[in-house]
Amino acid sequence: MINRIAGVFARRGYNIESLAVGLNKDKALFTVVVSGTEKVLQQVVEQLQKLVNVLKVEDLSNEPQVERELMLVKVTTDPKYRAEIMWLVGIFRAKIVDISEHTVTIEVTGDPGKIAAVQRNLSKFGIREIARTGKIALRREKMGASAPFWRFSAASYPDLGERRLSDTVLGAKKGAVIREDDMSAGGDVYPVEASDDFTLNQILDAHWGVLIDEDTAGLQSHTLSLLVNDHPGVLNIVTGVFARRGYNIQSLAVGHAETEGLSRITTVVPGTDESITKLVQQLYKLVEIHEVRDLTHLPFAERELMLIKIAVNAAARRDVLDIASIFRANAVDVSDHTVTLELTGDLDKMVALQRLLEPYGICEVARTGRIALTRESGVDSKYLRGYSFPV
Repeated sequence: MINRIAGVFARRGYNIESLAVGLNKDKALFTVVVSGTEKVLQQVVEQLQKLVNVLKVEDLSNEPQVERELMLVKVTTDPKYRAEIMWLVGIFRAKIVDISEHTVTIEVTGDPGKIAAVQRNLSKFGIREIARTGKIALRREKMGASAPFWRFSAASYPDLGERRLSDTVLGAKKGAVIREDDMSAGGDVYPVEASDDFTLNQILDAHWGVLIDEDTAGLQSHTLSLLVNDHPGVLNIVTGVFARRGYNIQSLAVGHAETEGLSRITTVVPGTDESITKLVQQLYKLVEIHEVRDLTHLPFAERELMLIKIAVNAAARRDVLDIASIFRANAVDVSDHTVTLELTGDLDKMVALQRLLEPYGICEVARTGRIALTRESGVDSKYLRGYSFPV
């Protein structure tokens, strides 16, 4: 599916500036950033809607929105400049995720303008590597508007939800005509479909992209980092290699690399060591690819980014914000009936927060794929989790 969508842009000569994909077992949410006139982009939207498995395409360019990107940047740290780098980290509210004698790896989250400012200020010290996600965005809810998400929020609207839910189900059983706006809140995660059982059809749940630990046959999720030319059609060519060989892409993130004219693709693909080695050899044959690395058996820092919109009234808002503070999630938008949170971390952290927030009613979720950079310190935090240290 990724290959087909990328092909629509490639055939029309559009260069995908960034791409973030939130995957589930049978559905996915794509956030794509491209440049073009409004008229021509409308034609691309129409072409995308013609694809068999595309459910909905929306252009959020002119909508009030919360937009975020995530970047991991590895910087050379000369001892005489280390204090200045740490000062910049504090100014931009960034985080240190790895540090060695000669380098420091920094995690930064923010809008595209902030990401560009961080990169420009750190470039004078010497940037070794950059891994970026694509931009993800959710609409900002209007203050004072009626609550369209009440039916998804048992914890936030218990009395109202129970009464209206029973009325809606009774209406469906009696064959009454139910308006479309009564049956769907317009959210991307839990749209409601009319049925006797009144079930919720989840599009993006808390379990998408669950990674495979190595099994008895040697199958496990491999993290690949590809450095490619930033040209129209390159993503289509790369994903075509995976599609022709039957590989399932669990996670994909595309963003500009440390060198102008190059992009870095970070993808997670299940397979054995032998099959992934053959895949890497095939990728190296492509003219547009400069470097392919399998980071799976190396110590590396990994991060993902999620925007999640929760249905809350005034009574439930405090509880949701308390849960968010435990996970160090930031509230980036609030209205009378919703709170939008931003969370950065690994997959397990994303899943844990989303499961805790499900009772309150999740309206929309936008997530990036994994980005990763090798740890110059050589410390593999994944294996340290199983050890206990004396106090």
